[in-house]
Amino acid sequence: MSTSESLGARLAAVVEKDERLDGLVARLTGPTDLLVASPGRRDLLLGKQLGHALHPILTDLPIGLWTSSLVLDLTLPSSRPAARRLVGLGVLAAVPTAVTGWAEWARTGKREDRRTGVVHAAANGAAVVLFASSWFARRSGRHATGVALSQLGTLAMGAGGALGGHLAIGRKVGSSFS
Repeated sequence: MSTSESLGARLAAVVEKDERLDGLVARLTGPTDLLVASPGRRDLLLGKQLGHALHPILTDLPIGLWTSSLVLDLTLPSSRPAARRLVGLGVLAAVPTAVTGWAEWARTGKREDRRTGVVHAAANGAAVVLFASSWFARRSGRHATGVALSQLGTLAMGAGGALGGHLAIGRKVGSSFS
C-alpha cells in the first residue's frame, strides 16, 4: 500500500483480504437470505420503488442526528435535552437503516464485499450500542459520560461509514433498478 492511500482505503484492503471473516459471513448468510426471501419485502428493503438502493438514503438519518447532537454538546451546553433527544432519535433511525443494509448485503456476491459488509455492520452496530448507552447515561443525569460515549460512537460511526462508502462508491455495491 502506498503512503498516499487514504486510511479508509487501507482499512478496506485489509478487511477484504481477511479470510478469518468467512466463518461469520457464512453464519449470517442464512438469516439475511430469509430477510429478502419474500420478493415484496426484498423490493421494499432494497428500494425498488425509488429505482436505487434505500440503505444509503437512510444512513443520513442516524449520521445527521448523532452529528447534530455532537455539535450541540460541543457548542451549546444549555441544549442537553435536545442533544439527548437527537441521540435517541438516531438510535431509533438506525434500526431501519440496519435492516436495509442487511438486505443489500444479502444480495452481495463477492467474498471481499461480504467481508467488508460484515465489518461495516459491526462498526455501525458498535456505534448504535455506544449511542444507546449515551442516551441512557444522559437520561440518568450522567451527561459527561453520555457525551464521552457519543464521541466514541462517532468514531465507530466514522469507521463504519468509511467502509460503507468504500462499498458503495469504490466497489459499486448497491441496488439499481434502472
